[in-house]
Amino acid sequence: MTQPLRLHYAPDNASLCIRLALLELGVPFEAVLVDRAGSAQKSPTYLVLNPNGLIPVLETPDGPLFETGAILLWLADTHGGLMPGPADPGRGAALKWLFWLSNTLHASERMLFYPELYTTGGTQMELVQTACTKLRIAEHLDVLAGATDVTWLDADTASAQGCYLAALLRWPGLYGDADGWFDIARWPRLLAFASRTEARPAAITAAIAEGLGPTPFSAPVDCTPAEGSAT
Repeated sequence: MTQPLRLHYAPDNASLCIRLALLELGVPFEAVLVDRAGSAQKSPTYLVLNPNGLIPVLETPDGPLFETGAILLWLADTHGGLMPGPADPGRGAALKWLFWLSNTLHASERMLFYPELYTTGGTQMELVQTACTKLRIAEHLDVLAGATDVTWLDADTASAQGCYLAALLRWPGLYGDADGWFDIARWPRLLAFASRTEARPAAITAAIAEGLGPTPFSAPVDCTPAEGSAT
């Protein structure tokens, strides 16, 4: 009997994207809590799985996988669903937006959440960078909301890109120096996506598991997880 996949997660971390995908696919998995409060992601045991010391890791028959976009792509290709297959004409557009989410939007959000990792100029420089990053994220979302080749954004079905984007819409107002700068209503198309996604059974199950509340993507509140810590 094949062993279930093992998702190393922390509540309201990037592992949420993977949990959503696993639930959408109906793939059995074991959720393994990473104690962020105790910096378990930097422990020697965890670094064997992900030498970067970041969450998530998905243990698979192909070995441990890290990087959110890579895990989502692996799940889509090995379990069928969430993305067009290699021979599908829509594959290229799906891939470019998946990588855009990883390399552009998620990367900018990390700069917002952890400015101290991206500057050596002290508090003042961190404040300047944070202000610039907020503008950059808003510009990214302008691009996404205006794109014409993101059919998954308006679809009633789940996608790998949607599993990724849902979390990326949740975090800015919560963890990005929440001062009212982020209002998803500025982008009606993205708000509609968020509302539609959080009503899906997989999202409801994930929200319960991680204590995200009833509107985790359209109107997020701080998580109250049953176990572990988001930070």
